[in-house]
Amino acid sequence: MILKEKFLKFILNPRYIFGVYLIIAVVTAISKFLRGPQAINNYLIFKNVFYNTLEQKNLYLQYPERYFDMNHYGVFFSLLIAPFAVMPDWLGISLWNVANTAIFLFAIYKLPFSDAKKALFALFCLQEYITAAISLQFNIALVGLLMLSAIYIYENKEVKSASAIVIGIFVKLYGIVGLSQFFFIKNKFKFILSGIIVAVICLLIPMIYSTPQFVLQSYADWSHSLISKNNDNQVLGNMQDISLMGFVRRILGDASISNLSFLAFGLPLFALPYIRIKQYKNYAFQLMILASTLLFLVLFSSGSESPTYIIAVAGVMIWFFLQKERTPLVLGMLIFVIILTCFSPSDLFPKSVKVNYIIKYSLKAVPCIVVWFRIIYELMTRDFEKDYSLQ
Repeated sequence: MILKEKFLKFILNPRYIFGVYLIIAVVTAISKFLRGPQAINNYLIFKNVFYNTLEQKNLYLQYPERYFDMNHYGVFFSLLIAPFAVMPDWLGISLWNVANTAIFLFAIYKLPFSDAKKALFALFCLQEYITAAISLQFNIALVGLLMLSAIYIYENKEVKSASAIVIGIFVKLYGIVGLSQFFFIKNKFKFILSGIIVAVICLLIPMIYSTPQFVLQSYADWSHSLISKNNDNQVLGNMQDISLMGFVRRILGDASISNLSFLAFGLPLFALPYIRIKQYKNYAFQLMILASTLLFLVLFSSGSESPTYIIAVAGVMIWFFLQKERTPLVLGMLIFVIILTCFSPSDLFPKSVKVNYIIKYSLKAVPCIVVWFRIIYELMTRDFEKDYSLQ
């Protein structure tokens, strides 16, 4: 009984599970570093965004003498990666993972849930977090920024919310979905003005250590690289397009189905709950919109890959912990997500199953697709003042 109480005390205390996250951030980074340059290729790409900016080299070309593959982040990212890039790689990688993790954990801490829910939220995200941390991904910080942008809107901290969104946009464009909370902003003028100011700052700062011409050209090059990447992602059976779109394309065996075909269906469905204006005042409704946004971002992007799912899984957890009554259906959907979405890249599934089914048909996306449709249903039918709990 004593051991059980201690175990529960550990599991339900966010400080302990947050500590586990930070330990994993360092351990995964060091383990990747020890495996050699090929294992830390993502970090080498990130690091060289800074050095290529200093040297005014095209950020979106291949540099096989430094890394393989290509960069797809904006030139502003050079500022964020700079403090880590100048460190020895073993230290830079470790602190990079820690910094990304800290932003995500801070966003969980800011959620209006009890400590027990925050701890379980982090625990249920842990496997997906590990998948992203092993890849040294910025997606961990990005989902934190998106969560914070929504939380700060509810707290009437428009400047902080706008800053989180703008930083996300200037790094990876994905941050633009933070504007899904725009209708809930009380002081829209302050939000827009602060967003413009932060955007100008983000545009100008890289010009200090490069040139205005290089920065502007980099944004033009960035747009071309993203268009090219989108076309490259729409290939049956690759490691990209793990999305609703990829699932349908691969089941039908037709890579030519355009993203616009899916967005023509997905965007109106995503926007439909906004007709429920009377629900806007309820924080639970705002958070459910956030959950829908995080899932939509991943499910309707051909660039989604396995490490991207930390974003979608965080959306699933927001949905789950808002539930006042956790019915067998709700619990079953959560278990479905944890098993097939979170653990499909792990050794829980035989390699033959992963290659021939999970990767081949983008099955990692399926549980999140089911949850997203459920969220849209709840957003359209529930009374968020009575049917949901923030504690």
